[in-house]
Amino acid sequence: MEAKQTLERSGRILIVDDENEICALLCHLLEREGLTALVAYDGNTALRMISHESPDVLLLDLKIPGMDGMEVLRRGRALDEHLQVIMITAYGGICGAVEAMRAGAYHYLAKPFDHAEVVRIVRQALTERNLKLKRKDWSGETPDVGSLREVMGPGDAVGRIITAVNQVAKSNFSVVILGETGSGKELVARAIHNSSPRSSAPFVAVDCGAIPETLLESELFGYEKGAFTGAERQKPGKFEAAQGGTLFLDEISNLALGSQAKLLRVLQEKRLYRLGRGIKDKPISVDVRLLAASNQDLDASVTSGSFRRDLFFRLSEFTIIIPPLRERREDILYLARRFLDFTNAELKKSVKGLSTSAVEALLAYKWPGNVRELRSTIRRAVLLADEVVTEEHLDITRRMPAFGSTFTAKVQGMSWRGLSLKAIVRRCTTAIEREVLLEVLRETRGNKAKAARLLQVDYKTIHSKVREYGLR
Repeated sequence: MEAKQTLERSGRILIVDDENEICALLCHLLEREGLTALVAYDGNTALRMISHESPDVLLLDLKIPGMDGMEVLRRGRALDEHLQVIMITAYGGICGAVEAMRAGAYHYLAKPFDHAEVVRIVRQALTERNLKLKRKDWSGETPDVGSLREVMGPGDAVGRIITAVNQVAKSNFSVVILGETGSGKELVARAIHNSSPRSSAPFVAVDCGAIPETLLESELFGYEKGAFTGAERQKPGKFEAAQGGTLFLDEISNLALGSQAKLLRVLQEKRLYRLGRGIKDKPISVDVRLLAASNQDLDASVTSGSFRRDLFFRLSEFTIIIPPLRERREDILYLARRFLDFTNAELKKSVKGLSTSAVEALLAYKWPGNVRELRSTIRRAVLLADEVVTEEHLDITRRMPAFGSTFTAKVQGMSWRGLSLKAIVRRCTTAIEREVLLEVLRETRGNKAKAARLLQVDYKTIHSKVREYGLR
């Protein structure tokens, strides 16, 4: 009972609603329970506070000014994958709240509130967050080089990765880790850190693709009190949080060019100014080892001009490439059985293994989401199975839509007279790209994050293409 009370009293709850009365009521209920209540009245402020204040639970209204609740849900969980989001809605908006739960929300509350229900659901969400954080530690997601084979698989490709980690871990080299989304880039980064002389100092991970450009500078470099509206106290950035240790910048190819220039300067000078700190003020010295990861070819990004050549050379003192899971067939069944065992323990079940048809399906599937997708697939299958996991439990054969005749009709129906071959190819490519995106979004019922995983691109690409083609 004592431990439970400690957990609840340490909880930070961010309330996001544009109605002052609702915010005041919720603050009163939560603070009476010993919880810390924070308030934001619009989506942009909410995202900034998620980044700066690290809340445990988000009480989020679906209808808020500017960025809507669904977008805040998506971006907030990208900033903190274990953030528990409870949607707030009027009774007429229950369908929207249910849709939000499908997108990752923990629960929903309908106005007007039952006060006891609010407290009960918030407490449950705090407990769930704590369990997820413990499960992350328990499931071996922070390996050293000695346990990389256990968490990644027995194949030759993993052996080569381990050799590379052994070669570079003891040095202070910056490392670029390349691989598709979900392939295990952060696992490799943590193994480098945990096998390095910096292992006793912090390992700090930042997802560059999840942080809006307007927040990135304050996230990385910190800010002084009064630096901008809402900066009510001084906040050190991720560089200072990683002092003496390792800073891992995931999906670094998503950094805007302006942010790349600022990052390069800090790396070269080993010092920084927090946002709001004058140039005449004393700079803050930083001592961090930088590891970066990308799901895109940074060489190609340099050639296209979207990534600075000087920053690329500064980062890529050593490069590790992680092959996609479809090229590591010997690891698929090993990892599937490992995830099955973990899920059995989590759910207190005793599913015995995989049927022959399930094994064949696992090996035949292309795994566009890589290890992350495999893990989710096995967890769901174990939940559904009684004795053994079958192909039906996996449900992977229907994930990708079939393409073919639709594209042919699109191309044949185009007008090409008066156009150059290059212009015709460009027009056909655009039509096919739009049709692929439309079919995948239909298949995922509009879930852009899932569509990004299936098409092996980052979320920002899907989001921009949806806007470009006017898809709904």
